[in-house]
Amino acid sequence: MTLKSTIAAYLDDTNRETGGWVTGAIALLTVAAGVLVVLSTYEVSPAWHPLLHLASGAILLLFITEYGLRLWTAERWWRYVFSVYGLVDLVAIVSLVPGVFNLPGLQLLRWLRVLRLARLLSDRAILARITAADTLAVVRIIFTVIGIIFVYAGLIFQVEEHYQPETFSTFFDAAYFAVVTITTVGYGDITPVSDAGRLCTMLMILTGIALIPTQLGDLIRRIIKVSNSVERPCDRCGAVLHDPDALFCKRCGASLMLPPLFQQLSDDEATALAWPQTGREAPPEDSLITASSTDATTAPPPQNSA
Repeated sequence: MTLKSTIAAYLDDTNRETGGWVTGAIALLTVAAGVLVVLSTYEVSPAWHPLLHLASGAILLLFITEYGLRLWTAERWWRYVFSVYGLVDLVAIVSLVPGVFNLPGLQLLRWLRVLRLARLLSDRAILARITAADTLAVVRIIFTVIGIIFVYAGLIFQVEEHYQPETFSTFFDAAYFAVVTITTVGYGDITPVSDAGRLCTMLMILTGIALIPTQLGDLIRRIIKVSNSVERPCDRCGAVLHDPDALFCKRCGASLMLPPLFQQLSDDEATALAWPQTGREAPPEDSLITASSTDATTAPPPQNSA
C-alpha cells in the first residue's frame, strides 16, 4: 500500500480506526472554528485576543494541510476542487485568513464553516457506522435545523448590525430571531429592516421548507422499514434487526446464514480451514487409481525388439 493510498484511507475510510479518529478530529476543529466566529460577535477581554488569534491560526494551518492532502490523494484533483465538499473546505480556509474580515462581502463566508460537518453525516462516515439507520435520520434532521439556524442567523447578524446595532448586537439576538421565525412563532419583537436582511430571512424559510420535510420523509420510510424487520442476531457485531430476506449483516457485512461449525470460528480460522497454508493435501486414493488406469490405457503399446 503506497503512502498516497494510505493517507487517502486515513482521510475518507472511516471503517478503519485511524480514519475514524481523523474524521472526529476534523469535526472538532470545525466546531472550534464555529465557536471562534461566534465569540467574535461579543466583546472579549483583550487578554484573550492573543489566544484566540493563535487558535485561529492553528486551525487555519490544519485546514490548509487537510485541503492539500485531499488534493494530492484525489484521483482527479479538479473533481474534488469543484465538488460541494471541496468548495466548503475552500470557503472555510478563506474565512480564516487574517484580513478577510475587513473586506466587504467576504465577512459572510465565515458563517459557512460549520457546513464542513455535513461530511460526518454521509453514509460512509463514522456516524453512519456506529448508529442505526433510523437514529442517523434523526441526527440528520437535528443537524439540518441547527445548520440552517446557525448559517442564516450569522448572515442576518452580519447584515443587520450595520442598520440596527442596538437590536442585533450579538449573535444570540440573530439566533433568537432565526429560531422564532423558522418555528413560525413570530413574536415580532425583532425584525430585519434592510433588504439584504429580509432576503436572508426569506431564504432561511425556503431552505427549511425544502430540506426539513425531505429529512422527515426519509425518517418515516426508515421507521416503516424497521417495523417490518425480523430479529436475526449477528454473531459478529450483535445487530438484531435485519430485513426478512437479508443474507448478510447490514452493519458489519457478516453472513447471517453460516453453518453451526463456522459460527464458532473467527474469520481467520475459517479462512485457514478453507485454504490450508501447510501445503496441498494428498489427493484421495480413488483419484490415484483412476489416474493410473487412465495412463495405462492411453500409453502406447510396447514395440517388439528386432
